[in-house]
Amino acid sequence: MEQTASVNADPAQSSDSNGRWRNWTGFWLLGLCNNFAYVVMLSAAHDILKKQQSENVTTSTSTTTFAVDFQGGNSSNSSRYDCNPVSTAAVLLADILPTLLIKLFAPFVIHKLPYGFRVLFCVIVAATSFLLVSFSSTAWMSILGVIFASISSGLGELSFLSLTVFYSRDVLGGWGSGTGGAGVAGALLYSGLTQAGLSPQITLLIMLVVPFAMLISYFVLLVPPASLPQWRSRETEHAAVGSEERERLMEGSEEEEQDKSTQEAGSTGPLTLKDKLHVIRGLLKFVFPLGLVYFAEYFINQGLMELLYFPKFFLSHAEQYRWYQTLYQVGVLVSRSSLCCVKIRKLWALALLQVVNAVLLLFAVRYQFLPSAWLVFAIILYEGLLGGAAYVNTFYFISKETEDRQREFAMAAASVGDSLGIALAGMAAFPVHRYFCSL
Repeated sequence: MEQTASVNADPAQSSDSNGRWRNWTGFWLLGLCNNFAYVVMLSAAHDILKKQQSENVTTSTSTTTFAVDFQGGNSSNSSRYDCNPVSTAAVLLADILPTLLIKLFAPFVIHKLPYGFRVLFCVIVAATSFLLVSFSSTAWMSILGVIFASISSGLGELSFLSLTVFYSRDVLGGWGSGTGGAGVAGALLYSGLTQAGLSPQITLLIMLVVPFAMLISYFVLLVPPASLPQWRSRETEHAAVGSEERERLMEGSEEEEQDKSTQEAGSTGPLTLKDKLHVIRGLLKFVFPLGLVYFAEYFINQGLMELLYFPKFFLSHAEQYRWYQTLYQVGVLVSRSSLCCVKIRKLWALALLQVVNAVLLLFAVRYQFLPSAWLVFAIILYEGLLGGAAYVNTFYFISKETEDRQREFAMAAASVGDSLGIALAGMAAFPVHRYFCSL
């Protein structure tokens, strides 16, 4: 059973430096491309809602006094927080709920779909999301595009995290850094191109190059090991290996060898449902703190960021929101790229610090005691550092501490932690938005 045994050890699949470099770079690009659409949709959340608000107002009245500037006017309503009628949490929920559903159920059945087909599906769905949002004329069409981005990102994340077990463990650093890079590249490119004068529609169309880059990264750049089930399911592989073993046993017809084969099949074959539930129980110590970190940070990002508005600042409200998102992603990139330098096992400490951030900014929104957007920029950068560190260290220690046979499933199943926290944050953001916008 050489094939199965080589899958989950900390392998030297690419012992040569060129192969290791290609695999690290490949996972970096996969992380970048997989999270790109998700990040862009959140960065565009304020504009998406402004666009639909503008179109609704324009169609309902012939006067132009209520028209809203799609590029970031500051006159959404009379509230001191300059609120959109709908919270950007609406975009967050559309962006995360499909991902959450996929991560809850897919780990139990996704092994039936080979990795090659998963990647092709993710590429097609991501490209569709950019097209839908860029050409949308109604709110439901925009939200549908966001949902497509979520499906691609969710399936891609659990698939690529599982894929890392077929390579040396250092590709986790590449994946983590790439996902952080997606945040910076997505938010910065969106903010920069729209600030330079391009419409959000043209900006989103330009970003269609990203799904194509994912295709190249997986099928061209990576050096796949022989054990990778790229075009056939894991069950088919185990059946083939088992058939070879049976033929060898029949030729030798030795009972001892048969008993040995039975024991090996029990320790290296596909996980049963009971096995998977046992793995999930062991993952709770990682999933809970990761979920809490992401609940706190996305409560800030989609519940409080749009309310942290400074009217006398040189940036407009929409521009302030975009740069909040960009600085958050810079922090995420730095900390997700830090695995080669520092490893943090105390995940609960990161969760506690992130909760403190959320409470501080909640009071800052209510009592408006922060003197300038510059201070908010610094806090949000720090928030991103905590979130990125929690993510990359969680999956590093899961990979390190999980048994070889369970590692592929564990990496996929644990990915639900951040999505669950984000979904709960989106739900909590709605009443907060409604309360503050009524003041």
